[in-house]
Amino acid sequence: MRLNGKTALVTGAASGFGKGIAETFAREGAKVAILDLNLEGARAVAEEIGNGAIAIRCDVSDGADVAAAVAEVNTAFGRLDVVVNNAGWSNANRPLMETDEATFRKLYDVNVTSIFHMTKTCVPLWRAQGSGVMINIGSTAGIRPRPGLTWYNSTKGAVNLMSRSLAAELAPDGIRVNCIAPVIGATALLEQFMGMPDTPENRATFIAGIPLGRMSTPRDIANAALYLASDEADFITGVVLEVDGGRTI
Repeated sequence: MRLNGKTALVTGAASGFGKGIAETFAREGAKVAILDLNLEGARAVAEEIGNGAIAIRCDVSDGADVAAAVAEVNTAFGRLDVVVNNAGWSNANRPLMETDEATFRKLYDVNVTSIFHMTKTCVPLWRAQGSGVMINIGSTAGIRPRPGLTWYNSTKGAVNLMSRSLAAELAPDGIRVNCIAPVIGATALLEQFMGMPDTPENRATFIAGIPLGRMSTPRDIANAALYLASDEADFITGVVLEVDGGRTI
């Protein structure tokens, strides 16, 4: 019960890493808000994990949507202790000159501007509380990028650095900000990252670059988020934690 008595909001939590984080947080005692564009999926996760979990439809790229969702969480739970900015999107792996401007803007809206919206909404609440924790899901793509995902890589580089800068500026307010940088995982975006069908042979090509010999799983990312959200990490801020099986060595 490492999060007993805490409340948390996880974006993109109807599946993948977000679902794994929400499940782990609930198991460890937190009341969790499941935010996702897929409301039915979010409701299914909330029902599955129990412990007072709620589901909210939210487009994280829309500032008004984010503000309304946070207000709903604050009303339901009475406070908000932890936010995990997990929702993300990738274009298909392809040569950089084949990406149009609309795709480029969507990448930044979902992966980067969403954190701007969440920060603008949550920081006043956390300053009033005297505490708060933000965990952003970056990527090893922002540290050791692969060809074919240049514009996606750049968004994750922004998330990684933004997390460190937010940590430096918000520390005097008692607000901790950290980042998790997963290596490629078997999520709904896998074929987008690979730019090829999801076959054992194609997976092997990517796994060959990971010293521990496998892709990341929701459990890996959830366990890292659990530590960073807990009071055990109350002196940890500004960290980009690579959960990558050694990929960035």
